[in-house]
Amino acid sequence: MSATSSPAYSADCRQCPRLAEFLDTVKQLHPDYFCRPVPPFGDAGARLVIVGLAPGMHGANRSGRPFTGDYAGILLYQTLHKFGFSSRPESIASDDGLVLHDCRITNAVKCLPPQNKPETAEIRTCNHYLASELSALPHGTVILALGTIAHQAVLQALGHKRNAFAFAHGARHQLEHGRVLYDSYHCSRYNTQTRRLTTEMFEAVVRQCRDELQRHS
Repeated sequence: MSATSSPAYSADCRQCPRLAEFLDTVKQLHPDYFCRPVPPFGDAGARLVIVGLAPGMHGANRSGRPFTGDYAGILLYQTLHKFGFSSRPESIASDDGLVLHDCRITNAVKCLPPQNKPETAEIRTCNHYLASELSALPHGTVILALGTIAHQAVLQALGHKRNAFAFAHGARHQLEHGRVLYDSYHCSRYNTQTRRLTTEMFEAVVRQCRDELQRHS
């Protein structure tokens, strides 16, 4: 399926049997959880697009909003608020009134994977949704990839080889159509608690993204 013929999101997608079956199982255990492909959050025309890996079990998979309700969202939304991309520093629930400003958050894989580890085939299958999202972005968009898998998914979605640009925290990659890709370690509990990613490190990357947008505004 090409990006031009694919929607950016489908609430009823079951193209990955392992993920679909896992969501069915989780829904039985947690009937009040969202347990569907998680839609992107924010304006489709935003100039900053943040791409994560996949929904977390008790975060986006519960709330239905990316990075909402679990540890990974704490640093993300605090930082977005600090730099003017979010109306609030904390994302609690999908109906909490939080609004993103010129920012959109999505995932490389839209469904919760077992043990937070999507398989290569699942990442590839889901990529047409990301490709559709990114193809609609305005000229000069800044994309922030959280982690290596998100970085590779962005490159694939834009028609590049997955190894066309090497992932490195804080790296800047100039893409076609004036787009720029920045890399950051994922703001997961593991990365932040082990200090592989500190608040200062993450803020530095988001500051670069903001400054990039301001230079081209």
